[in-house]
Amino acid sequence: MINVVKYNVVVRMELTEQEKQRLEEIYQKYLHDEKIMKMQEIPMHRGSNCYMHSFKVAKLAMKWALRQKNINLEAVLIASILHDYYLYDWRKDKKLLKHHGKLHPSIANQNAKRDFGIDEEESDIILSHMWPINIKVFPKSKEAKIVNQADTHVAFLEALTSKRYKEKHQVKYLTFINKLFN
Repeated sequence: MINVVKYNVVVRMELTEQEKQRLEEIYQKYLHDEKIMKMQEIPMHRGSNCYMHSFKVAKLAMKWALRQKNINLEAVLIASILHDYYLYDWRKDKKLLKHHGKLHPSIANQNAKRDFGIDEEESDIILSHMWPINIKVFPKSKEAKIVNQADTHVAFLEALTSKRYKEKHQVKYLTFINKLFN
């Protein structure tokens, strides 16, 4: 990997064609996985669903990660897609309603381990993505901080954006991730 540095700030990470292809394969694998597709049934912020939210977070996290030195892009991509892989509608369960923000990272992590065999780094990213709501699990790595910030940013925008706008623009979030590399 070659990093382009300007004024001691990484402007953009240059990836080989092989690296780009690997990231695209990962993205497509999850995009079309039938277990991941179940996330479309889980409502999120104002008309969004868990599936769309997760892929928006993945795109933003990857965009930010490409500006960093020495970062595990695969871990960022996988964990950002799976960070909300909890597979239940917390609004319908009164026990979960109050504690969803603190509980769902653990549930998403367990589901991701069971269904996709994620590694320890990806697990740490998923577990810490709700900091500071879950104050006990601080994002320690650069990768975890990026996913945490991307999730917060996307959730905030989704809460402020109308359902009609989201429906009109959702296709752009499902396009190939390789558009980030150009």
